[in-house]
Amino acid sequence: MRHRLPLAAARRAPALLGLAALLAWTGPAAAATPQEQAVLAPVHAFFAAMSRYDQAAMRAQVLPEGGATLMRHGKPVQLGLGAFVDHVKPGKQRIEERIRDPLVRIDDDIAVVWAPYVFLVDGKPHHCGTDVFNLARVDGRWLIAGIADNSREDCR
Repeated sequence: MRHRLPLAAARRAPALLGLAALLAWTGPAAAATPQEQAVLAPVHAFFAAMSRYDQAAMRAQVLPEGGATLMRHGKPVQLGLGAFVDHVKPGKQRIEERIRDPLVRIDDDIAVVWAPYVFLVDGKPHHCGTDVFNLARVDGRWLIAGIADNSREDCR
C-alpha cells in the first residue's frame, strides 16, 4: 500500500527538504572520538583563520613545505601551502568554507580528512566540492601537510 502525503504536507515538503539541506551544511560536524576531534581541530582553525583573512593564524595550522593540489576545470593547480596562504589576502567580501560529514582516518602520526565542502562568499554558495586534508602529528600537534580539493559551481 502506498502512502500519500496530504496536500498541505506535500506543498511544504520542498521547503522542509531545503531546510534540512541548509541545516546539514551549518557548523562544523562533530567527530565521533577525541582523536578525530584533535585531527579536525587544525582544519577548522585553518578555515576560521581564512574567513578572517588571518595569514599568520593559517600558517600556524600547516607545514609550510606541504602542498596543495586544487582541481579547477579538470586541471590541477599545484602550489606549496605557504604560497596557498599567501593568496588569501584581505578583501571586501566575507568568505567562509564549511565542511560536513568528515571522514577521518588516523594511523599513528598521520591522518586523512575527506569531507564535502561549500565555499561561501558574502553568505552565498560560490562553489563546492570535496576537500581532502593530509595531516601529520609533529611534536604532539596535528598540522596540515597537504590539501587537495575539487570545485564545481552546481551547489545546492
